[in-house]
Amino acid sequence: MKNIMHISQMSFGTLVLGLMAIVGIIFLSGCTKDTLDIQENFPFDVKVMPVPKDIALGETVEMRISIISSGEYAENKYHIRYFQNDGQGTLRYFDHKPYLPNDLYPLMQKEFRLYYTSESFVAQNFDVWISDNFGNEKQLSFQFNNKKLGPIIIGPVR
Repeated sequence: MKNIMHISQMSFGTLVLGLMAIVGIIFLSGCTKDTLDIQENFPFDVKVMPVPKDIALGETVEMRISIISSGEYAENKYHIRYFQNDGQGTLRYFDHKPYLPNDLYPLMQKEFRLYYTSESFVAQNFDVWISDNFGNEKQLSFQFNNKKLGPIIIGPVR
């Protein structure tokens, strides 16, 4: 009788030990990757210094823009694109070639200046989108009225 009790206690202990091993294997098998995926998503805001409301044909307006991020991540890259809704003009970064509408361009700095040059006599409206490589995107809208230069006086032809 003592042998039977000893065997049943041993079987119960073996059963508990076996269940603990199975549960441990299940927990450990969930960790199949050698590296952890750590991804940080830092939303950002965009600040724009005030710009004039009126612009004349051929005039250039400077727009000072700052990207304010809630955190710093070395691999985060920012891009810019724009689309002209009304009127005509060109948008460029510093002394680079003018941007093509709706093309994506990299931004090298978080503080930069854009230059818009009017190419029409009517009101102009365009949108600028700034995005990062995490899919965050901010839209800026700019609208300029046609600046009246005053009367044009045509004198006699000589």
